[in-house]
Amino acid sequence: MGHMGKQLLLSILGMTGIKPSHIKVSTRTPQSAVESVHSEVECFCDNRRLAAWADILFLCCLPSDLPKVSADLHSHLEKHCLVYSFTSAVPVTRLARLLGHSFILKPQYDFVPSESADVWLSCSHVTTALTDPLLIEASSPLEMTGAISLGLNWVCGVLYSLLNICTSASLGSSDALSLINSLFKEKSTHAVQLTAESFICSSYASSLLREEPFPWISLSDAQTKETPLLCFLSSNKSMQHCISAAYKSLLETPVKYK
Repeated sequence: MGHMGKQLLLSILGMTGIKPSHIKVSTRTPQSAVESVHSEVECFCDNRRLAAWADILFLCCLPSDLPKVSADLHSHLEKHCLVYSFTSAVPVTRLARLLGHSFILKPQYDFVPSESADVWLSCSHVTTALTDPLLIEASSPLEMTGAISLGLNWVCGVLYSLLNICTSASLGSSDALSLINSLFKEKSTHAVQLTAESFICSSYASSLLREEPFPWISLSDAQTKETPLLCFLSSNKSMQHCISAAYKSLLETPVKYK
């Protein structure tokens, strides 16, 4: 619950319908954190308790604090708990070893010198930036215009994480695909349907029953190795446009979860 964690918390509370009572914060200074967050957000100093409770855990610690935090979380994370790491300079493979956990998403940014990088100087708060049309466009995955880009590996990790969430809920492959494809439906004139072969090898996909869940996918592998999804997205510009359109649409008209 440093600066990054606070910005993230404010964004979640301000841009989604997620209830404050459905969020918990573990921080070394819960007393000071309570003063700056919603009164219904529970703050405490117990990483193990947080790990055992969470479905999605955002890791916002400094690299120097990672060994201690990882030791606290190790063996307490449920298999279905998605860990999204904002800790810089620590690759997903090392995070997986430290946490003893493979369901991890880690954004990897590339920077390209560009005059358009000045767009980021117009706003200092994340919650405000995510309502600015110029910054939404600049931060859109695969079409970034602000000299920062997120690679296809990260996009693959996000989509495989959605697949794993469906698997953990025992959704059949047909229902899982329908749910994921609904994210892109009517968001773009370039609408493309993801199929089982988009995610897994063709031989496995051909034998997968409609009511049978997808196999569990290691996200560390999905973000570091060549996967069927990476091959599909690399050669399919229409799907890339769909992903970017869905991102912009969700920020311009945030989903209110019930």
